[in-house]
Amino acid sequence: MLSVIIITKNEADQIRECLESIQWADEIVILDSGSTDGTVDICREYTDKVFETDWPGFGPQKNRALEKAAGDWVLSVDADERVSLELRLEIEQALTSEQYQGYEIPRSSYYCGRRIRHSGWWPDYIVRLFRRDSARFSDSLVHEHVEVQGAAGRLRTPLIHYSFGSFEEVLDKVNRYSTYNAEMLLQAGKSSGVLKAAWRGLWTFIKTYIFRAGFLDGRHGFMLAVSNAEGTYYKYVKLILLRETQSPKK
Repeated sequence: MLSVIIITKNEADQIRECLESIQWADEIVILDSGSTDGTVDICREYTDKVFETDWPGFGPQKNRALEKAAGDWVLSVDADERVSLELRLEIEQALTSEQYQGYEIPRSSYYCGRRIRHSGWWPDYIVRLFRRDSARFSDSLVHEHVEVQGAAGRLRTPLIHYSFGSFEEVLDKVNRYSTYNAEMLLQAGKSSGVLKAAWRGLWTFIKTYIFRAGFLDGRHGFMLAVSNAEGTYYKYVKLILLRETQSPKK
């Protein structure tokens, strides 16, 4: 039995296509955190396993969804991802094997309408298919990952990822994720400064655009490298401000 788990918040413009691509699964589990745009109503058209809760961060939220899954195998997808027929067939074949406890799936990601083939975004292998009793998500607020107990294999067919439909979405995600990342750095006892923030941002641009061949993705590769750099810069600047709010005022 295969359970698909999805966490959502205000995904009405994305979730239907996602659900259409995975409705062949034995079970679909949705965990929503306060949608106000009709997301929950759309989800209930496809499954009766729709739950609503607060927001503790990506890792903890996905573990909550995992706890509600009943399948021996679990496929974790996001609202902006799609499972093609070819990937479905490969997943169904993988479920018949006893060799692995989980599988990495490559992601084919789009940035403002353009498929990104370099910039560190391809093939972007990530564990998304796993045995329910052999894996869990890390407790990270953001950039969570599946921790598998045992061997993990790799599938060949990519998961389609429409990560950013517009530049407004890019700016929104840069802002939100840099806040989460700053909070994680603060929890880890890290410190920052303006020069460190600027250098980290510049280095992120160089890695994305030069060393990860973002220049081969044309103008979209440049835009992606800049937004990556901004996210890193904002992360360390926000860390500075967070530490200041915790310091006793003189």
